[in-house]
Amino acid sequence: MAHDNGDSPAWTESIDKLQAARQRILDQLGKVIVGQQEVIDQLLISIFSRGHCLLEGVPGLAKTLMISTLAKTLSLSFSRIQFTPDLMPADITGTEVIEEQPGGGLQRRFMEGPIFANVILADEINRTPPKTQAALLEAMQERQVTVGRVRHPLSDPFFVLATQNPIEQEGTYPLPEAQQDRFMFKVLVDYPSFDEEFEIARRTTAKLDANVKPVLTGDEILALQDLVRSVPVADHIIRYALALVRQTRVGTPGAPDFIRELIGWGAGPRAVQFLILGGKARALLHGRSHVTVEDIQELSHPVLRHRMVVTFAAESDGITTDDVVDRLIAHTPSTDDELTSDARFQQIFAS
Repeated sequence: MAHDNGDSPAWTESIDKLQAARQRILDQLGKVIVGQQEVIDQLLISIFSRGHCLLEGVPGLAKTLMISTLAKTLSLSFSRIQFTPDLMPADITGTEVIEEQPGGGLQRRFMEGPIFANVILADEINRTPPKTQAALLEAMQERQVTVGRVRHPLSDPFFVLATQNPIEQEGTYPLPEAQQDRFMFKVLVDYPSFDEEFEIARRTTAKLDANVKPVLTGDEILALQDLVRSVPVADHIIRYALALVRQTRVGTPGAPDFIRELIGWGAGPRAVQFLILGGKARALLHGRSHVTVEDIQELSHPVLRHRMVVTFAAESDGITTDDVVDRLIAHTPSTDDELTSDARFQQIFAS
């Protein structure tokens, strides 16, 4: 798959394989979940890209149900961790215990916590203090847990799909920026449309037996993740992703004036990596064997919205990071000739 030829039999077969997997998952999710197509697509892109996903929305929008149902469509082990203010790190990672042996004597044994599963639902992750939130950091990045001096590897594939209520609600602990950066996407779950809410009301107030069946195995998911990484990406697409991300950094020569006014902290290198990886997965899901500027633009909001911090003045004016991303897309040329010839972007790339 070294060549970029979307019409080749190998690529056609690969694209068909990923699209078929997506459709089988959607068919099963449709038995329980109404609407939320964009949210589901971003969840699937995250999974096929080997990333973690953070869903934010007010209570009652089926965030937990969506993730638990998605887990049922995958032939993987699943753990749900309900984050509460009194949850301790050992409640997530596990702990060492001393056991008495039948023949006498004592032995130290590690009891695995719920983090030792393929799919982790971290429910209401911002309801627990930072000490417990941090227990997920090593697992999400290194895919291992260290207890004492012993490292315990986690299963592969491994996904953390977390939910949180909006930060402005009472009783929440905002996730530290370092931990938010571990999530590939931050997905905003909005209220359903009238027709969707009508169908939700009809389904949930009647007798319903939704038998969700698993459609993908762990080995199949790993193969699809390898397939996504094999998608070629042109240099000008990488330059475009870099242009978007590097402009978010305050103090970067050539960055637009509105960034200095609206942004206190910009996105790091992981944003570029996830834009490109997500673009590869989205390209395959849309029947293409190459990444386009549109793929990068469409994923810019879920990738960048939790990697930038707006200034106090911008927040006071009701300006969100999504608003800033919209302005960045509007101010960034989409063709390589414009990017490389524009003096401002020559400064950005040289800095």
